[in-house]
Amino acid sequence: MLRKRPDVLDLLVPLRRYARSLTRDSAQADDLVHDTLVRALERQGSLRPGTNLRTWLMTVLHNAFIDDQRRRKVEARYADALGHIVEEATPPAQEGHVRLAQVREAFGRLPAEQREALHLVTIEGLAYQEAADVLGIPIGTLMSRLGRARAALRTIESGASRLPAPEDAPERPAPRLRVVDGGTSARAS
Repeated sequence: MLRKRPDVLDLLVPLRRYARSLTRDSAQADDLVHDTLVRALERQGSLRPGTNLRTWLMTVLHNAFIDDQRRRKVEARYADALGHIVEEATPPAQEGHVRLAQVREAFGRLPAEQREALHLVTIEGLAYQEAADVLGIPIGTLMSRLGRARAALRTIESGASRLPAPEDAPERPAPRLRVVDGGTSARAS
């Protein structure tokens, strides 16, 4: 009388039962059985003829469980270590909010032409020539405005002086007009 070799489907119930015994959680047991079957498929070439499939799959399941436990312990150690590093390295959020508010206020106090130039280059990431084209000014003028804006922000940062409020800031001069082929065109200075 020939005994039928067990099929993997016939072993799902005992595998799940063993997984539940190890994990004590139904969802984790299902995940463990899934991981076991994936590993078994990946390593089916190492299954020698005559090996008891049930024993082999139980071994794979057990090893998957042990690997998962080790991985969780390592992750927990890393999480603890990172938690301590973050606590030591991260300043309180309030300081960041206050600092951001100070930078916004200083940026808002810049004259309009400096604010526009600085915004296009630093926030929008435009190249100098692109920003100059957007503003309709020569690149040298853009560079000058950027330099003045950065110097003003450094002055504010050092606490040496404060810029006037935006309403007190000088108005941007109107662009000069020049005649081109019978029409007019704006030219910024």
